[in-house]
Amino acid sequence: MGVGGAQALWDMNTHNAWILHVDLDQFLASVELRRHPELAGLPVIVGGSGDPTEPRKVVTCASYEAREFGVHAGMPLRAAARRCPGATFLPSDSAAYDAASDEVMTLLRDLGHPVEVWGWDEAYLGADVEDPVALARRIQEIIATETGLACSVGISDNKQRAKVATGFGKPAGVHALTDDNWMSTMGDRSVDALWGVGPKTTKKLAAMGITTVADLAATDPAVLTTEFGPSTGLWILLLAKGGGDATVSAEPWVPRSRSHVVTFAEDLTDRAEMNAAVVELAQRTLADIVGQQRVATRVAVTVRTNTFFTRTKIRKLPSPTTDAETIVATALDVLDLFELDRPVRLLGVRLELAMTDEPASAVSPGR
Repeated sequence: MGVGGAQALWDMNTHNAWILHVDLDQFLASVELRRHPELAGLPVIVGGSGDPTEPRKVVTCASYEAREFGVHAGMPLRAAARRCPGATFLPSDSAAYDAASDEVMTLLRDLGHPVEVWGWDEAYLGADVEDPVALARRIQEIIATETGLACSVGISDNKQRAKVATGFGKPAGVHALTDDNWMSTMGDRSVDALWGVGPKTTKKLAAMGITTVADLAATDPAVLTTEFGPSTGLWILLLAKGGGDATVSAEPWVPRSRSHVVTFAEDLTDRAEMNAAVVELAQRTLADIVGQQRVATRVAVTVRTNTFFTRTKIRKLPSPTTDAETIVATALDVLDLFELDRPVRLLGVRLELAMTDEPASAVSPGR
């Protein structure tokens, strides 16, 4: 694949502090293809137990060949099977993805630059080098040689712009965005092409007559701060101008919450069944955080009805704790806050975690 905007980088820039966004291409599908090389070049869909007839299970990842049929993450497996009847369906395997991700992140750290991990399949690398394109190519070669996986790399001087650059490099390419080519590349694109500008903000901006990145970049800051507040207004203006966060932290990523969700094969209408599901989800999530030696501070419950109306409610615990009785009781109390007058399709429990060394009021999940 080509280098994209990287040549312009060398014609117009001389500084040498760069941020590289490394994004593993079709990660879950690629991990599966390592185990099933006979499927290379064929449409592969990962999700659920690998059974496309299984109700209410969705696509976790699709290979590029499957995406050509319109298959995408979040689509029901049944719909994916209709769109791509010749696809091979494989079950999700979190342990395999954890292991593959660890392989890649270890290789990145071994390069000697700060690495900030953002999930299974992406990380930022900060590099004070003269030739970031050469480094990007080296990263791609090392990952491909050592793991058999492919990645795309975006280059810029901040995280947000590097993330956008990666999209132009996919698949398996390298692309750079700098002050010199930012507006020529992005100016005519919709504001939602900016990483961090979602549908609600896009709709609100459109109502103000702001539809493109260039429109947003040219907007008076006072107009944006009046409409969105000083923090959000100035941030989206900065994004439109190609700015962002230029810090790469090598500190280990510490999850702020842990959750479990279940989608029911048949909608629940019985309150006792809902209670039992919430208790089981709370206990599973608690077991996870105890295993990680973490402590819960808040309990959140998510409810989705058969009309796909989804809402989350949350309650703060009296004190940070891992006490099972307290957490389960709080989860049930939060469930009581919902008007459960429609069949329930999905339930979820999330525990928000203490980010300090606050002591737990109890440490036994079995009490």
